[in-house]
Amino acid sequence: MNAHGTPAFVVLRRYLATIGSLLAGLSVALSAYAMHAAEPAAQGRMLQAAVFAFAHGLALTALAPLAQRPAGLLALAMLLAGAFLFCGSLLAAALLGLSPMLAPFGGALMIAGWLLHAYDRLRG
Repeated sequence: MNAHGTPAFVVLRRYLATIGSLLAGLSVALSAYAMHAAEPAAQGRMLQAAVFAFAHGLALTALAPLAQRPAGLLALAMLLAGAFLFCGSLLAAALLGLSPMLAPFGGALMIAGWLLHAYDRLRG
């Protein structure tokens, strides 16, 4: 429990939902930047990052309040970490010219997170 008597599980769900909302909002800004200010060569990667960030931000916002077990929270944390690695790697490649070498790890984390979420939901 935190200082206000709220169980840690509830606080984690709130944080995940809040971060998901922020991620979705920032992805809208990223897509606007990609369409209106980015170099044409960087546009594709930036838009792909924005789409994945928006989808997973929306998923976190919607699914976090429904998490009932630690496996559900772990699945959502995997989605968040995967989205950061995947999208961050694409953005680093688009903006800084770096290799998107972390994108496959982020993608694998997102896949694993979705599979764990499906397993958790089957459990009830």
